[in-house]
Amino acid sequence: MRKNRSKFWVSALFVVVLVVFAYVAVNTTLFKPSVGSRLARLVVVHYLAPRFTADTPYQKTRDTLEFMAKLGRLPLGTRVEETHVAGLRAEWVRARTVPEDSSKVLLYFHGGGFFCGSANTHKSLAAMLSKASKMPVLLPEYRLAPEHKYPAANLDCLDSYLWLLEQGYKPENIAIGGDSAGGCLTLMTLLTLKEKGLPMPGAAILISPVTDAIHFDGESIKTRDKADPLFAARDIGKHMTWYGGEKDQRPALMAPLNMDLSGLPPLFIQAGDDEILLSDSTRLAEKAKKAGVDVTLEVWENMWHVFQSFGVIVPEARQAIANLGAFLQEKLS
Repeated sequence: MRKNRSKFWVSALFVVVLVVFAYVAVNTTLFKPSVGSRLARLVVVHYLAPRFTADTPYQKTRDTLEFMAKLGRLPLGTRVEETHVAGLRAEWVRARTVPEDSSKVLLYFHGGGFFCGSANTHKSLAAMLSKASKMPVLLPEYRLAPEHKYPAANLDCLDSYLWLLEQGYKPENIAIGGDSAGGCLTLMTLLTLKEKGLPMPGAAILISPVTDAIHFDGESIKTRDKADPLFAARDIGKHMTWYGGEKDQRPALMAPLNMDLSGLPPLFIQAGDDEILLSDSTRLAEKAKKAGVDVTLEVWENMWHVFQSFGVIVPEARQAIANLGAFLQEKLS
């Protein structure tokens, strides 16, 4: 009996040690890139990428993202409240330490090529941003293509910002941001605010933003084609027809990179060094700086498009989000 009990405890101890070792191995940054990022990259290559090809039905891509969202977990104590903003379904996401009456807010536009994504698919990223920035995050569900074409999503994003002003938030206490197509919507919203002479938010964050949804002619389209685990150069931009129509039909605003960027609030741009849209970020940073905008650019080695969404297992993603949070706290102080 004692011998069997001893074997049990030895086996139990071995399992505990194995679990601890696995946890440390996945989360440590001693390996470059981290083990966690290597595992996440496999998910991107073998599960996500095949569902983002140009010939994938949009509903299948939507379903894939929604299924992945079910596998995620929110930081302990995160509060999620469903609401409606300017007629849109939306969610407030607050980290445990963020007060209900916070005077500051991050308005976040989810990515998804203008045709997929939701508050649900980006809830985990929003929760981490809330924790890092110490402010609530508002996730509106703007209308998606192909059911709703340009300018539906643009109008929804603009109305969401104006709704916050109507609720009494001061513009200097509002930050806006987004990833991928959500980053494009962020820039388009800022340019529309400038055009209409409306007050600008205090800051903006852009995660792997699409900054030219018309031409897709950055040099990284070619130089990062083999390195990018998610997108292929031959497919990039084809989904844009669902929202903006054929290339020659799309409005100039869908290429904010080529607009007058002067007068924009401080920008923090993050991109992965392995993504074919890297040039969208680097060119934006260069042009915005020349226009007199306060710009911070981070390019993360060995990372891919919106790697921050894998913050649960990727330590580089958590550090990137921490940097975004510090930026927001500084600019909205």
